Amino acid sequence: MTERPDWTGRRLEVEIGPVAHGGHCVARYEGRVVFVRHALPGEVVVAEVTDDAGGGFCRADAVEVLTAAPGRVSPPCPMADMALGRDRCGGCDWQHASGETQRELKAAVIAEQLQRIAGIDWPVRVQELPGGLLRWRSRSRLAVDRKGRAGFRAHRSHRVIPVEDCPITVEGALAEVTNRRWRPGAELTVAADSTGDVHVTAVDHKPQRRHGRAVARQVQGSGVARESAAGRSFDVEVQGFWQVHKAAPDAFTEVVARLAAAPVGGVAWDLYGGVGLFAAVLAEQVGPAGSVVLVESSKRAVEDAVANLRDLPQVSFRAGTVEAVATDEDLSAPDVVVLDPPRKGAGRDVVESVTARRPARIVHVACDPAALARDVGLFAERGYRMTELEAFDAFPMTHHIECIALLEPVDPD
Repeated sequence: MTERPDWTGRRLEVEIGPVAHGGHCVARYEGRVVFVRHALPGEVVVAEVTDDAGGGFCRADAVEVLTAAPGRVSPPCPMADMALGRDRCGGCDWQHASGETQRELKAAVIAEQLQRIAGIDWPVRVQELPGGLLRWRSRSRLAVDRKGRAGFRAHRSHRVIPVEDCPITVEGALAEVTNRRWRPGAELTVAADSTGDVHVTAVDHKPQRRHGRAVARQVQGSGVARESAAGRSFDVEVQGFWQVHKAAPDAFTEVVARLAAAPVGGVAWDLYGGVGLFAAVLAEQVGPAGSVVLVESSKRAVEDAVANLRDLPQVSFRAGTVEAVATDEDLSAPDVVVLDPPRKGAGRDVVESVTARRPARIVHVACDPAALARDVGLFAERGYRMTELEAFDAFPMTHHIECIALLEPVDPD
């Protein structure tokens, strides 16, 4: 068998085909698939191969546009300039596309994933959140290079690209980290909360020994971010989970409330409940005579949720994995289940545990369309079908998307 030559570094003139999940488009060259970043469907570009592990595909970056698509624009961030080549920041995927084009591409990705993985043909429209394409990101993670400079990593690389600012991040939020030097190798978390305060946490991953284990050492303070959404205040540990788009918490709680429609006096489960954002909405719907069970694996998040919802006695809290808690027969069967799993999705065990209780409505919040499609397919095996879907461009300039789906039993009792 003839070994395929390594194309890394080779420049190919290709016609760009459809968008694919992951922030790139599909092209073909000499019988191989080429996943091209920084291009748009319909364009003709020169693409430099950046990663070739052999086999039927390789990865490339567009380095010259020969025929541009109508949706192409000049990137607003200098770190996305095509002239930088491999020194481009890896944080954004679609700086070269207009906002309308980005949303069309994301809608195509969601529709393709649902059709290919779940076998569902569903028309998708991705909605824009308030605030536009820039200055929406309230939370960022940065790395520190060997010279102590903060920045973001290059695409599919550990290499750090130093930056002075990031135009998708809240104005001024990065000034606390980019105007000074840090310990090389540290990782930084920056959170700009609803009050305007900016919190910076640095963790030094230089190995230290504690009880025989290598541990990370905190080198600059932590704290509590104070957020507001759905007419309430929430305290969130700086490194804990909160939606990164400033407008997302209010938008998502409004949709979750409408789709959940938990009955007065009913029972609701909030799985992967975090610091209590969706549980607060469900508690208002079921009222004092109802009950809401919040399940969350992070003990710190549960502590924050207990404090945030102290005025809602109808909410109870379970610290543990959803897989373990959802099978507890002592829990009352829910009328409504809201789940907001991590990027990998809920998975078969959670889907089977939830559907075994036969809730009337399941609201699935998903930040990955492939994981959503997999879960929708699993729900279908258990007699639930997707009846509504709302998609949001909650991460402009990147390939990420947020979807909220309603699933209902095919044959309701």
